[in-house]
Amino acid sequence: MFASAREAAGTARDTMPGDTVDQVLAGAVARFGADFATVLQSCRVWVNGESADGTSAVTDTDEVAILPPVSGGDK
Repeated sequence: MFASAREAAGTARDTMPGDTVDQVLAGAVARFGADFATVLQSCRVWVNGESADGTSAVTDTDEVAILPPVSGGDK
């Protein structure tokens, strides 16, 4: 987890059960709570470095990354 997702979860890494991205994210919301759920609404999800959606399959060896939007740039 990165940036605001990491802050809301209180950790950068964790292990969640699930066969799909949606199941993994549901477990994360149950574990980390409402603030995490709010942040998650604006995040992108990647599995093993590839963009994924809720129906994407995952296994025990996959890495699911939760990436909040990035802001910044030149002023």
